[in-house]
Amino acid sequence: MSVYQLKSRFQNILRPLVRALAARGVTANQVTSVSAVVSIALGLFLSVAPLPHWFLLVPVWFLLRMGLNAIDGMLAREHGQKSILGAYLNEIGDVVSDVALYLPFALIDPNGLLPAMAVIFLSALTEFAGILGQAVGASRRYDGPLGKSDRAVLFGALGIFVAAGGPFAAWTSWLWAVAALLLVWTIINRIRAGIREAAAR
Repeated sequence: MSVYQLKSRFQNILRPLVRALAARGVTANQVTSVSAVVSIALGLFLSVAPLPHWFLLVPVWFLLRMGLNAIDGMLAREHGQKSILGAYLNEIGDVVSDVALYLPFALIDPNGLLPAMAVIFLSALTEFAGILGQAVGASRRYDGPLGKSDRAVLFGALGIFVAAGGPFAAWTSWLWAVAALLLVWTIINRIRAGIREAAAR
């Protein structure tokens, strides 16, 4: 199970907006680029000014970013805007944005950078495993249990916790450990699913 499985319902809600944006000449690559730039800017801001109340911006932006990610994909697929550049922007932008948005949480952890950085590394690796599905003749894999949408829920909840004055303490090491295990599970699921799909073709 994964939050990603709700994507089709989310897209149905956004479809009228996507049609309006396409009619105005907005492109998928523009939406992808704006999403990445804002994500990086917010991550940098929280890294240099890690005041608790500012972390409330994290869940708000994650929700908006999920909408933008759906919009750029729909513009590309449903309005003839697919491009090789767009594929690169989408995949690289997502990984860079994730790193930027997760990093502030590592910087405020009193247990040090290493536990959270391990989660950040494994998060990037899950996306790499997903993309490799296409390289072996399968589809781009989005299997869970801790894909991009699920991580958005996790870090969004952490943002609310920090903004509400919740302290990071020894328990966060256990949180990062569980997240790391779920990420390893996700990587294995994506590799297995990619192999099965490629073999069946």
